[in-house]
Amino acid sequence: MIWPFRRKSKKRMARVVIDEPITSSTRVSILKALKQIEEREFPALIVRIDSPGGTVGDSQEIYSAIKRLKDKGCKVIASFGNISASGGVYIAVASDKIVANPGTITGSIGVIIRGNNLSQLLDKIGIKFETVKSGIYKDILSPDKPLSEEGRNLLQTLIDESYKQFTEAVAEGRNLPIEEVKRFADGRIFTGTQAKELGLVDEIGDEFVAREIAAKMVNIDSKMEPLTFGKKKKKILGIIPGSKIIDKVIHNICFEINSSNKILWLYKP
Repeated sequence: MIWPFRRKSKKRMARVVIDEPITSSTRVSILKALKQIEEREFPALIVRIDSPGGTVGDSQEIYSAIKRLKDKGCKVIASFGNISASGGVYIAVASDKIVANPGTITGSIGVIIRGNNLSQLLDKIGIKFETVKSGIYKDILSPDKPLSEEGRNLLQTLIDESYKQFTEAVAEGRNLPIEEVKRFADGRIFTGTQAKELGLVDEIGDEFVAREIAAKMVNIDSKMEPLTFGKKKKKILGIIPGSKIIDKVIHNICFEINSSNKILWLYKP
């Protein structure tokens, strides 16, 4: 049963932050936050993105949730920080407006999948995998053997389909012809200023500018601080000097391990 006296927030904007590679934990946190924002009927939302992208399915679920929130009448403004690339761009094109700093690194519209061929190393140390499988492609990208030409062709079809989904979403969200999107959707990166020239960004500015735009769209006071949802709980490690760096290193290592052999919308220099 829906609680009839839940608190409404029609005179204040909400805010969520994506400041890490996009994974399943990002999805869970953001979807929970968006549900709370919907229930409290916020008129506007700032989506602050500082992410190189990440896993495809998780990016798509966040994108879809933002579109559903828009359908309920909430205005959504994406604000790019230092970087909003690949999956970060995909999420942003679900918004009503996109604001980027002039030096924001963005773009990297494309798809990648990576595997590790450790066969020569395994041979040297005397390790051999014994595999029983139901089909020739069941162990595709297994680290104990090189990728076959047939396997490469199969993976390329997956990449091409994912790329099609990406470019179509950008074309729809930015109201651009698909062929125009494909001209710059080759994995290249660009600054916020260059992105505006390409039609990928609406305005150049910081998050304050994004808040002003959102406030004007829904006629609320831009000086009122947005309410941030989905904040991470502080860990005991947080009291140790340098803990943020340690936490980031651990997170990046875990992402590298977990994203291996997955199709990614990710900017990875």
